[in-house]
Amino acid sequence: MAEATQSAPLTNRQLAMRSLKRRLRLDWQLYLIILLPLIWLIVFCYVPMYGVQIAFKKFQSSKGIFGSPWIGFENFTRFFNSYNFTKIIWNTISVSIYSLIAGFPFPIILAMLLNNCVYKTYKKIVQMVTYLPYFISTVVLVGMLVQFLSPRVGIINKILGIFGVPATDFMAMPSAFRHIYVWSGVWQGTGFGCVIYLAALAGIDPGLHEAAMIDGASRLQRMWHIDVPGILPTATILLIMNTGNVMNVGFEKVYLMQNTLNMDASEVISTYVYKVGLASAAADFSYSTAIGLFNSVINLVMISTVNAISNKLSDTSIW
Repeated sequence: MAEATQSAPLTNRQLAMRSLKRRLRLDWQLYLIILLPLIWLIVFCYVPMYGVQIAFKKFQSSKGIFGSPWIGFENFTRFFNSYNFTKIIWNTISVSIYSLIAGFPFPIILAMLLNNCVYKTYKKIVQMVTYLPYFISTVVLVGMLVQFLSPRVGIINKILGIFGVPATDFMAMPSAFRHIYVWSGVWQGTGFGCVIYLAALAGIDPGLHEAAMIDGASRLQRMWHIDVPGILPTATILLIMNTGNVMNVGFEKVYLMQNTLNMDASEVISTYVYKVGLASAAADFSYSTAIGLFNSVINLVMISTVNAISNKLSDTSIW
């Protein structure tokens, strides 16, 4: 009779729910903190996904999303067959890959140099000076570029003029657009990226450096054999995430730097989507949505591929 009155053992689901309730009761402040960002993510990132279906329709505002006629992959085919498809894809990939290659190593190098700097005051000054450009808005940054590179009053042309080089309108040169975009971004973002790697370097066990110093290792050898392996997982994760955005060239900066003379090199997917979907007098929402969806699919494929390769080679991945 006593055995019959004993309660049945809890299932895995019941144990998980009991554990969740306990965590919510103990750490409710932490869950409350992430509630607003979670709501924002759902409202602005996941709820609008139902509108992706207009990429496969001929959207008509009078009929709405569900009432618009279905046309399948016609919008995608139209984009693939457009005369500027190759140019837009090439501009997007070239600028993004260039930015990734040029900008990825500089924060690592700066972080390692600052981490091994023995002069604390100098370290703080350099870190502050390199970090401040990150807070400059895109509009202000492009305005600075226009002023510095102006053929009439720009400081760059003034310096070149001292050596007898004629004034050049760099902002109007298609061949110079990528270099201006990339290296201004490197200057602006190196300090911020450095902070991430400094945090990773701070997590390295100091005993490793002490043991290496006892063994007679030089500062450069300790940087190469201790610091680099220590920040390699962080660098790998950031590389994977940056690769996932290889098709997402910043819209604001590119659009502000564009002009009629450099359009052949500056027209990327984000600016093209804006022009055909919003800025055009005959805005085509279905066509622009199809281009944006194509862009997102490419990013998903790339980040999944790089993540799989990284997981196979180094056991480091984001999922």
